[in-house]
Amino acid sequence: MFTTPMVQLFAVVLQRDSERVTEALLREGVMQFISTSEVADGKLRPRPAAQLKASLTEITDLRQRTEGLLHTAGIVPSAPSEADLDRRVAVDVQKENAHLDGLEAKRAGIRERQRAIQQEILKLEDIRRQVALYGTDLPEVTQSVRHPLIAMEIGKFPVGNVKRLDSAIKHLPALAVPLGQEDDMAHYVLISMKRDSEQIQKLLAGVGWTEVELPAQVRSVKEDASKELTAKLATLGAEQKKLESEADDVIRQEADHLKEVWVNLRVSELFHRIQANFASSARTVVFTGWVPAATEQRLTDTIKQASAGRCYLMWNQADGREIAADDVPVRLDNPKALAPFEMLVSNFGMPRYGTIDPTPFVMPLYLTMFGLMFADVGQGLVLAALGALGVRALRRDEKKKGGCQLCWLIIWCGLSSVFFGLLFGSLFGMNLIRPLWFDFHGIISGHGSGSSVVRDVYDILSITVYFGIAVIVLGLLFNWVNLIRTRQWLELIFDKGGLLGGWIYAGGVYSAFYLVSHEYKAFPSGTVLFLLVGLPSLLLFAKEPYHLLKHAQTPSEAKANPAFAALNAAMEWIVELLEIFSGYLSNTLSFMRVAGLGIAHVCLMISIFALADMTSGVFSIVVLILGNALVIALEGLSAGIQALRLNYYEFFTKFFHGTGRLYTPISLKSEL
Repeated sequence: MFTTPMVQLFAVVLQRDSERVTEALLREGVMQFISTSEVADGKLRPRPAAQLKASLTEITDLRQRTEGLLHTAGIVPSAPSEADLDRRVAVDVQKENAHLDGLEAKRAGIRERQRAIQQEILKLEDIRRQVALYGTDLPEVTQSVRHPLIAMEIGKFPVGNVKRLDSAIKHLPALAVPLGQEDDMAHYVLISMKRDSEQIQKLLAGVGWTEVELPAQVRSVKEDASKELTAKLATLGAEQKKLESEADDVIRQEADHLKEVWVNLRVSELFHRIQANFASSARTVVFTGWVPAATEQRLTDTIKQASAGRCYLMWNQADGREIAADDVPVRLDNPKALAPFEMLVSNFGMPRYGTIDPTPFVMPLYLTMFGLMFADVGQGLVLAALGALGVRALRRDEKKKGGCQLCWLIIWCGLSSVFFGLLFGSLFGMNLIRPLWFDFHGIISGHGSGSSVVRDVYDILSITVYFGIAVIVLGLLFNWVNLIRTRQWLELIFDKGGLLGGWIYAGGVYSAFYLVSHEYKAFPSGTVLFLLVGLPSLLLFAKEPYHLLKHAQTPSEAKANPAFAALNAAMEWIVELLEIFSGYLSNTLSFMRVAGLGIAHVCLMISIFALADMTSGVFSIVVLILGNALVIALEGLSAGIQALRLNYYEFFTKFFHGTGRLYTPISLKSEL
């Protein structure tokens, strides 16, 4: 239930063994390095850049270029394995950059052709739009065309020049529609863009074009023009797809080589990152960092084997007085099933080293809150099924790991809904199941609950208040454990989450229950109230004078301005008491929102059934399906957010400060 114990390694190895030791450290992948300047007071110098074959910037840039090219073809390289580490080779950065330049040049040529085709497609689509908009009734065509964008020419030219005309306008946004043949002359109508008229006129002059009047029997070529345009656009679209495939093939043909280069670059990059934390003396290399305590012996043996015993290793325990807890990285070691709830914890912050990891407790608390607010067997199964589909879609994509964990959280929430739905006897808002605890729907709708303990809405509210008190008390206990482990004795006694704060809260809870049990007509006796609330409040007054004496620079400073110091202490005491009383009261009552959302969920289902009763047949079923879908979407989201809020602000704030540093060792699986 606590963060993983860590130990600090301080190591010295010979320069000649540094490469083998680096490989061993990368293979183990358990060390989070500390800059040697933080522990050596400047007596050691960073490892000279000349000892590194290529700079980290060059390797990273080349790796990113290679990765980017692979991504353009839909190829995602996998993280290096230990086998890749064994067969790694040095990468010639200049050679590979030149190779990538060649591939990019090939792709650029293909892309340029694609852009040209795309421009032609856009122009032809513009013509087709104009044809569809204005029409091309040829009997009405005159030398001055009646719409502003399209230029039209009707004429004849020698049949032998037909192929020449087709070839000439092939790469222009123009369309030549044959009208017929008379002797050795072909009659055509030419549709083009007005902005290309000068070029079109030169082409027509070259094929012997002569303008003619259209024979009276020809009415319209609008349909033929549209067909021709559609056919030409289809041809260009097919060519565009072919070029797209060619661009991807440029990368696919080199995929094996590029992936091999990427792996070697990634390994080299990790080597550089490790060695960037090395410091050198005349013949030795020094490095230091944190590792989990459980790996101490294995890492010791690994380094000794890599250096043939030519090393000096010193281990420091993280709980030593010379090491501040805030300097120790934090690793949360939980079962895989708790990964979604660990995500919720890390989103809030990392616990301080050596304190309680709340993940195992967040799971039951979060699911209980969610289930009480969203209790339905059928809707819970739908949620779980949706989460399972999400997991199936995302589990193979490492870059969407967070989304996959969210889907697992949805599955857990769905199962919680099923469990509490069985307790309350709810299946898609219907009482088709006998409740194992009490009938939630029956209470809200004014019927019996089937329980002698929970009979009305006030009893439901009481359940959530009891639950809230238990959560707050658990948070206080965790805070006391954390303060004891970190030896913060003053805070353990005087903090609002310490022993005196807990004493006041317990007294307030007892007094509230006493008042309720006496029908709001009597409080505990004065003596009891003083012992429960008054005495710890008075003891809390000693906190400020103690702070003043402890932090004063000199005895005379502590005695200066005693009246002002006393007034300041009194004000601090009053403010802290107000924070304790109002804070604990609001924290406790805040849990009533659990009952509130549960009641709202039932009321919404009752409303949906009332709407369904106003219709009949298929319409009634449609209303029920859409209503349940709406409830699952809105109420499920609301319940998830409120459960998260209660954990963060009513539970975590009692003991969790989120100041820890995440443990991020350099390994083959390190994030890019």
